[in-house]
Amino acid sequence: MRIALVHDWLTGMRGGEKVLEALCELFPEADLFTLLHNLGSVSPTIEKRRIVTSMLQRLPGVSRGYRYYLPLMPTAIEGLDLLGYDLVVSSSHCVAKGVITRSGAVHVCYSHTPMRYAWDQASSYFPPDRRINRLLVPPLLGYLRSWDVASASRVDRFVANSTFVAQRIRRYYRRSSTVVHPPVDTDFFRPRSDSERGGYLIVSALVPYKNLDLAIRAFNALGRPLSVIGRGPMEKSLRALAGPTIEFAGWVSDEELRDRYASCRALIMPAVEDFGICPLEANACGRPVIALGQGGALDSVVPLDPDSPGDAAGPTGILYPESDVDGLRSAVLNFESYEGRFSPGRLRAHAERFDRKVFKQEMHQLIEQSLTTHA
Repeated sequence: MRIALVHDWLTGMRGGEKVLEALCELFPEADLFTLLHNLGSVSPTIEKRRIVTSMLQRLPGVSRGYRYYLPLMPTAIEGLDLLGYDLVVSSSHCVAKGVITRSGAVHVCYSHTPMRYAWDQASSYFPPDRRINRLLVPPLLGYLRSWDVASASRVDRFVANSTFVAQRIRRYYRRSSTVVHPPVDTDFFRPRSDSERGGYLIVSALVPYKNLDLAIRAFNALGRPLSVIGRGPMEKSLRALAGPTIEFAGWVSDEELRDRYASCRALIMPAVEDFGICPLEANACGRPVIALGQGGALDSVVPLDPDSPGDAAGPTGILYPESDVDGLRSAVLNFESYEGRFSPGRLRAHAERFDRKVFKQEMHQLIEQSLTTHA
């Protein structure tokens, strides 16, 4: 049986690429198809694969400015030749699920989210206060939404990375899905007994929907140290906003990231995430999370209840209800009042429920079921 993996683009190792890496381990002989590949930007497990790119790979400036080619992405993904494959597993947050397969092939889509640029986060990427966006964006969104819904019919089975994404798949595609949470490498991310506690930590691409401006304003007001790991198009504006207690570290090595997790006071997640692997990586290192209580965090964070000793697993973080500066600031102060309630051992035990072995076992069983169903 010939197997193909499909991923939107290969430009860095973020949450989606960690899922792809586990899929590569699950299917070591599979070919990998993608819109574009920046050589050396992903893990050796992915890089050593036979990687086939689309027509976008040859366009000028695509390695850094690929998001500007969004209108061409549906056509580019449909142009990939998957006609010789019996099983296609797509890892999709944009257009990967829209590949065209041969008749009789089984297509399982692991959905990180329906195309976020076209649906509920469109205003973050295309601010309506810009005149050019008011003119050009409505027809573009109409086209992307229409294509996104139509191409969903090419998928035989959807797998959602969270309950939140499963609800979005139902809302936009009118399709059911099975929830399989993304993998956490608990063998690599481990506590360090010699780590001294430092300040707070954010690990995130610096893009609009991550709400990093709110986090920086909150920590400016608190005067607490905050380190931001990541890069992206908002870096310049965020640096201009940041006060003296904010550090921008860029992307760091996996080993440094692990050390940063293990030595932080808590991880901050201020965005509505589709799921969010970073909180569980922090938990695996024995550190708690302060997160916006919406979206994927509801699957991954066991919230503190100050009035109850909690269940045997114990709390893994603080959830705050509204995405605003005051909400995050109050959550940090609340965390500091109950910091002793967060047991490193229980935090790690919680993360182990999402281990890579669990992910691969669940995906293997689900794909085998799909092959049997469509035989």
